[in-house]
Amino acid sequence: MKKLLLLLVILVAVSCKNESKNKVKEVKGTTSTKEHFPGELAKVFEKHGGIHTWRKAQILSFNKGEEVHTVDLQTRKTVINTPNYSLGFDGKEVWLDEEKEGNYKGNPTFYYNLYFYFYAMPFVLADDGIIYEKADSLVFDGNKYPGYKISYKANIGTSPDDNYIIYYNSKTYQMEWLAYTVTFKSKKPSDRYNIIKYGKWENVNGLILPKEITWYKKDENGVPTEPARPATEFTLPLVSEGKLADSFYAKPIK
Repeated sequence: MKKLLLLLVILVAVSCKNESKNKVKEVKGTTSTKEHFPGELAKVFEKHGGIHTWRKAQILSFNKGEEVHTVDLQTRKTVINTPNYSLGFDGKEVWLDEEKEGNYKGNPTFYYNLYFYFYAMPFVLADDGIIYEKADSLVFDGNKYPGYKISYKANIGTSPDDNYIIYYNSKTYQMEWLAYTVTFKSKKPSDRYNIIKYGKWENVNGLILPKEITWYKKDENGVPTEPARPATEFTLPLVSEGKLADSFYAKPIK
């Protein structure tokens, strides 16, 4: 509860900032950046608020249902608070704290940053240790979406064999789709991709972040066909240049 109250104080402190930054520059012609990304992908980052804005941010928070996700963007320390349990990553270990044993169903090591990656798109695709290569375009409802495949150098993260493909609007450079593999359990490369439609976005303190995402079914050719389940919605977003104490991300002491 203390962690939730502290986060609420931060939300109030930065709310005025969020209201004053309600526009992001449109992409015009070429995009210049000191960081080295493929040209089109750099334009995608720029469309979503820019790498410079992302690098300045210290805290990212969002709600998914009853879950409150809070992430230190510089260290990737994480806390997920719910009414019945909390889990997190303190920079060294993943921890779980339950009101009653058995409240949490799942694997904390797999889950603690799962939705952070989906929510922080496309900016998490600018992390260190990434390899970029052009991917075949995705065609959906007669529209063609160019793509980039993202893979990781060895020993990067808990699942270095994971691959992502980001697909974007060729005119606006806004991200539209994400294909991804899951290798957490197998620890082996996979060519079986899941796919998500990024349908709604919102401006959060200068960054364009998803408001909802929808998993899609695919046909035998890997082309999305229809929603696999209702959209996942994100609420109460926060991006702040403030910092939280390391103790915020530590397992509660009982």
